[in-house]
Amino acid sequence: MKKLNLVLFAVIAICGCNSPATKTAATDIDTAAIAKDTADTGFTPLFDGKTTNGWHTYGKTGIGKSWKMENGLLHLDASKKADWQTADGGDIVTDNEYDNFYLKVEWKISRAGNSGIMFYVKEDPKYEYAWHTGPETQVADNKENEDGKLIKHRAGDLYDLISLSKEVVKPAGVWNKTEVIANNGKLDIVVNGEKVISTTLWDDNWKKLVAGSKFKEWPDFGTFRKGRIALQDHGADVWFRNVEIKKL
Repeated sequence: MKKLNLVLFAVIAICGCNSPATKTAATDIDTAAIAKDTADTGFTPLFDGKTTNGWHTYGKTGIGKSWKMENGLLHLDASKKADWQTADGGDIVTDNEYDNFYLKVEWKISRAGNSGIMFYVKEDPKYEYAWHTGPETQVADNKENEDGKLIKHRAGDLYDLISLSKEVVKPAGVWNKTEVIANNGKLDIVVNGEKVISTTLWDDNWKKLVAGSKFKEWPDFGTFRKGRIALQDHGADVWFRNVEIKKL
């Protein structure tokens, strides 16, 4: 009798793991797993999997319609262009600001695509774009995007500032995971489980890095110690999932 009960329990457990209430498709977010992970580790999801609540287009109150939540994935539909960005798109930023944080983002870029994940973004009318204020860890198709051929512009790089220490980025159409840990000026970037960048913000060396980059044109760039998280519209389809943050 005990053997029979154990067999029945195993069958029920296997069926329960494949329940559509937990996961509806291979590309969907496993909501049950995320709920457990965030409860155990202190991370807070920045998307609820259904809406874009908690985000807005940089410099605006709402969010462009080209940013769509589809099956738990945030998708920038770049089918309609507006110069180098997307019509009714634009960079989006969190409603909240963060100082010390641990950010996790999974992303997938389209063929020849380009995007980015920014942090310490300051929203003010005097700054035209989010990237005039906050550093960016690059999101790109290194094989076919023009930036993929430039040092410090490749996926995983701290854009135009520091190159990643090893090649760990997966190609277009495949999911990657970027983690940004910023704590009291210490910055670490992890891509697909490998620490690829480690530096210190705001010190003399940081100032030299900025002075030797394209960002020297914007004197406030990289100086803010609290700001918003931003996802970039660079005119290419890009998908994000499992975006979560923990305050440190």
